[in-house]
Amino acid sequence: MDRTYIFDTSSFNKMKHYYPTIFETVWNHLDDLVKNGQLISTKEVWTEVNNGSPTPHLLEWLNDWKNQIFTTPTRDELLFVSEIFKVKHFQTLIGNTQKLRGTPVADPFLIACAKIHNGILITEEAYKPNSSKIPNVCEHFDVEYMNFEELMLVLKWKF
Repeated sequence: MDRTYIFDTSSFNKMKHYYPTIFETVWNHLDDLVKNGQLISTKEVWTEVNNGSPTPHLLEWLNDWKNQIFTTPTRDELLFVSEIFKVKHFQTLIGNTQKLRGTPVADPFLIACAKIHNGILITEEAYKPNSSKIPNVCEHFDVEYMNFEELMLVLKWKF
């Protein structure tokens, strides 16, 4: 069975360094993942990417695939988000500034999406002991994660 890969904002940001005119094969592989329904993310990530500084080629690619990639959380995903926040330490996934400004917070929704879809969360965040970052929450809830480079290795992409 083909796995589903749930992309974090940090991994989309990493992709902006792979210019399509130079790394055409990377983008072809990404297109294939989207066409097969294997590359998804959450609407919160769409908002985070747009609030950041995406390169024109990344923004164009995301716009082309927006309806296929960015999903609205399901009921099961929302229920799992509530499970994440039952762990007091993980309540810090939403920072005070984000609470005050009402800015989007994608992390709990990404973790829930990966858990419910039995997918692999693709993030550039690294595990840090006693942290409440994506890898820590993933390990706590037995959700698989890796970074974009590891994904390319696992899928045996060659250039």
